[in-house]
Amino acid sequence: MSAAKFPLGSLISTPGALEFVSRDQMLDALSRHIQGDWGDMDADDRTENERSLKEGLRLFSAYRTRGGMKFWIITEADRSVTTVLLPEEY
Repeated sequence: MSAAKFPLGSLISTPGALEFVSRDQMLDALSRHIQGDWGDMDADDRTENERSLKEGLRLFSAYRTRGGMKFWIITEADRSVTTVLLPEEY
């Protein structure tokens, strides 16, 4: 595993994420997120995340469960909190 590019801070999962995203899939996605693998993001969003990483802004990743359900991971700009959530919980 590569080194983390930023701290996650406190980890929070919403009720929907806890219900529909398995622990191992959540941990795998968090590992990808801190390494700068932004998941299912288009080129513009990936570029924005790279800029946000350098400038200390909010980081946003999108992943899918093995069953195809989309979920997001958002790390706040101050890196104090990272939240795993379903899009409809935003």
